Amino acid sequence: MSVPMAMPGTKAVRLFFAGLIFITFFSSLSCGAQSVYIPPDGKTLLFIGQNKQSADDYVKAFGRHPAGFMMYTSVQKAQSLQEAFDDGAGVVHGQYLVEKYPVAALQIGLYMVDALDGIVRGNYDDTIDRIGLWIASTKRPVYLRIGYEFDGPHNHYDPRAYVPAYRYIVDRYRKAGIRNVSYVWHSFASTMKQPPAVWYPGDDYVDWFGVSFFDNGTSPGMNAMVAMAKEHGKPLMIAEATPMKIGVGAGKQAYYRWFRPLFKFIEKNNVKMLCYINADWDSLPMFAAEKWKDSRVQTNDEIKKIWLEETSKDRYNYFLK
Repeated sequence: MSVPMAMPGTKAVRLFFAGLIFITFFSSLSCGAQSVYIPPDGKTLLFIGQNKQSADDYVKAFGRHPAGFMMYTSVQKAQSLQEAFDDGAGVVHGQYLVEKYPVAALQIGLYMVDALDGIVRGNYDDTIDRIGLWIASTKRPVYLRIGYEFDGPHNHYDPRAYVPAYRYIVDRYRKAGIRNVSYVWHSFASTMKQPPAVWYPGDDYVDWFGVSFFDNGTSPGMNAMVAMAKEHGKPLMIAEATPMKIGVGAGKQAYYRWFRPLFKFIEKNNVKMLCYINADWDSLPMFAAEKWKDSRVQTNDEIKKIWLEETSKDRYNYFLK
């Protein structure tokens, strides 16, 4: 998913006072709060995304909410936090999720395409701080995907600019004392023009490794990320998953083509979080031309039954405290 860009016009005085508020707020947080929120081996947190309707429709269909929900914002605008926002991918509204689902965690994709140099120059400190303030105010585990799909060709992130920008955000939040956020390094995990390691910010800056799961999980990029996660001792997250161009309409055929490989991948690689995008892609203006089809698991009786059976297993019945 992408979000539009806009350069915030910020005056020095406003930045000064915003910084004071930011630091004062975080200084009141408990120093003993957990920072990475990793479930034990054999457990997988289930998150659903990626907009308000996806969340509500899923809960209505299954009569229960997952461990967390997905959303998006950007360093350019810090949108969709306090206010509802729709750029053609459905309404995203973080505060709505916080208030309606008070025990659910959040996973946030932070868009920063064409903003990397500006981040390290301090051009986006105001929006970065506003995002951090809001994250802290949720008082729940938050997983932040900084510059998600860093190696995706659609994002064109230069590794030499991506790494310092990623570190800049982590350093700023740590200096402010933020405690309820985990930092996710999320790969497109597909074709591989360069090894993902060239984008790696370092063990001290990464809590989770994330991958996108759109095919059957056997691409070179996916294999490289799985190997790296094991090498660095980091938990693995499927940060975005959807049966792209397969959908759910074919029922069991869709299961054998995509859902079964997904669940097998999770078990084989001890995946500790699955973030499933439960959307009718063709109805969303941003994605309609892509023909990705309908991924809503509740809209096909065969897939709904299989999904319910799988996610009712003990592995997926884990919630953060």
